[in-house]
Amino acid sequence: MAAFLPLICTLLLGIVFIFKFFGISIFKEKSPTGLPNGNMGWPLIGETLGFLKSHNSNSIGTFLQEHCSRYGRIFKSHLFGRPTIVSCDLELNIFILQNEGRLFQSSYPKPVHDILGKLSMMLVSGEIHKKLRSIAVSFINASKSRPDFLHYVDNSSISLVDSWKSKRQVFFFKEAKEFTFYIMLKNLLNMDPEDSVAAKILEDFLTFMKGFVSLPLQIPGTAYAKAVKARRRISLTLQDIIMKKRENMMSGTNARDFVDELLAEVCLNDEERVSILLDLLLAGYETTSGLLALVVYFLAHSPSSLQSLQEEHQVLRKTKKEGEPLNWEDYKKMEFTSHVINEALRCGNLVKFVHREALKDVQFKEYVIPGGWQVLPILSAPHLDPSLHQHSLEFNPWRWADPSTNRKVTPYGGGLRICPGTEIGKLEIAFFLHHFVLNLRWKTEVDESPILCPYLDFKRGLVLEIEQIEE
Repeated sequence: MAAFLPLICTLLLGIVFIFKFFGISIFKEKSPTGLPNGNMGWPLIGETLGFLKSHNSNSIGTFLQEHCSRYGRIFKSHLFGRPTIVSCDLELNIFILQNEGRLFQSSYPKPVHDILGKLSMMLVSGEIHKKLRSIAVSFINASKSRPDFLHYVDNSSISLVDSWKSKRQVFFFKEAKEFTFYIMLKNLLNMDPEDSVAAKILEDFLTFMKGFVSLPLQIPGTAYAKAVKARRRISLTLQDIIMKKRENMMSGTNARDFVDELLAEVCLNDEERVSILLDLLLAGYETTSGLLALVVYFLAHSPSSLQSLQEEHQVLRKTKKEGEPLNWEDYKKMEFTSHVINEALRCGNLVKFVHREALKDVQFKEYVIPGGWQVLPILSAPHLDPSLHQHSLEFNPWRWADPSTNRKVTPYGGGLRICPGTEIGKLEIAFFLHHFVLNLRWKTEVDESPILCPYLDFKRGLVLEIEQIEE
């Protein structure tokens, strides 16, 4: 990933420029007492270059390894233009995540606000966050076991796997993103992939995602500027869908979907409705597809895990009549499948860290976290901590048979901001795996591996060499 280093350097300089432009303090004149050990790095850029350096996602990277070895799992630094406390400690991470709104608050750089929108659930706090999240969680809980949704996921999985049976090679990460995106479009907007509007939204979404991880400079022609425009187009498209739905409701020619539920929520305005839809599309596109790719990657390198997974699904298939779709009860029987998905989350680390800020001086054990300082809980660090997980670098789904394992991981954050779509994403992956492992064999390129830069990616897009399993 050396080719990405100039991009990361440029991205960093752009972030620092924006922080300076908006008057965010770069250094405190006087260091507070009670701070953990650490190094504030270079003027302006601090240690951000080293922190953002890409690395295999099933490691914490050289920067964190060296700092934890030198300073301990909690240390001070200067990152993203701000004095920062970095935590690779499970206990402190949980303390931070569970004390949102009391001791800490979400605090992402301004470019993230500009591209996600001011009402994104990742950014808002207090009562508005509670309101938007409650509606999203209610929808997810209601839809995850709904027969028509489950049938659609099952059919989409069959269709995708069938489309590969005559192929020898698949660019899996790209296919996984389209698969999960179209499922969310159907679930949210009752929109099929063949719909011209669906293609338009996907095209804008791809532009949006490229800019989301690029240099945040609002200059015409840059990926960031294109992404901001793409988000506006997506918002306008969703706004148009909402308006048409409202008209159809008044004329009595409406087909029920999630937009109708949003319209029924009188506490929402249309800007909030659009933001909820965009947040759910983003989550369904990015995190679920990333997790699916991680599962397939780790299974390719763990024959024993794959064999046990196949055996579980062979038993399940024998209980089904020919052509009978998978249902909620089938999903609840996929115990080892759940272990595989959880272990891929632990080993693969979709989200490396989150941004928080101390609302006031906070005492944690012998340390003081100064009010106003940035705090970065490194979610991936405890996942790979050998003191918490035996043979922590080994992909071992059987470790999840021990309920205590679940208390040692925070792959989707925690507290008020724990990802609301976790269960629905796992269900989509479980249904896909049922058809995938029973019909195809696959292997990856030798040098293919998941990378955090800091978003999840694969060196070659996770190219799979596949062959059909003969009955």
